[in-house]
Amino acid sequence: MKITVIGSRGQLGQDLTARLAGEGHQVSGLTHQQISIEDASSIADALAQTAPELVINTAAYNKVDLAESEPEVAYAVNALGPRNLALYCQQHQIALMQISSDYVFGLDLSREQAYREQDAPGPVSAYGLSKLAGEYFVRALCPQHYVIRTCGLYGKAGKTGNGNFVETMLRLGQERDSLSIINDQHCTPTSTRDLSEALARLIATEQYGLYHVTNRGQTTWYELARTLFEIAGIEVETQPITTEQYNAAADRPRFSVLDCSHLEQVTRFEIPDWQTALENYIRS
Repeated sequence: MKITVIGSRGQLGQDLTARLAGEGHQVSGLTHQQISIEDASSIADALAQTAPELVINTAAYNKVDLAESEPEVAYAVNALGPRNLALYCQQHQIALMQISSDYVFGLDLSREQAYREQDAPGPVSAYGLSKLAGEYFVRALCPQHYVIRTCGLYGKAGKTGNGNFVETMLRLGQERDSLSIINDQHCTPTSTRDLSEALARLIATEQYGLYHVTNRGQTTWYELARTLFEIAGIEVETQPITTEQYNAAADRPRFSVLDCSHLEQVTRFEIPDWQTALENYIRS
């Protein structure tokens, strides 16, 4: 299959491009310098060159706190960008995979059960709203679509690029004597390597639709940090704090664990648990 990956230099983009090429697909990568999804003419020019059968959009505006003060920028990239892609793909009978986020949830403060695809979303931030709008555009406009909700991505590109939570904690754990880390946000941070494996298997099924895809299990950012310090052999004092104590500009879901059983049924692939994924990442 001829596949174009938008955002090919990002953490997911790099791992996904390598995984799909390893499957024998003809993969083209597009960076922000080569395509601007906010601009329909840029999309037409770039995709005319690669002539894909499937477009995978990993590009996104991910500055969650900054989005509160510039929601129009987040909306342009996360909502109108996918809309432009969906219209182009619909017109040219191309399949489209849009990468979304667990931040489409969060409004249900009493939630304790993992979200399934049919559960009603409820974002609590401008970023989450923009990602949900992007989902709706893709699902409404492009019949051949995959919409993928995932969470807290970390991958090898983060070791040399803009970083990720795991890399930030590894650095701070070596620089500081003590760290305060949020312990009331329950989610499942996900390895881009494992996510890429799952998506490659999903693409092979051609079973379009909405999917939740994360590593298995659930944790908090505090518990994740404690686990990675233990694996990496870093001794640092850690203090659990609440979301309110951290006082970020944007609210975050207190619980956004995703149920991935639909993906497992379709692909017959069980994605590794978050502890195994984290150990594989740190030791690689």
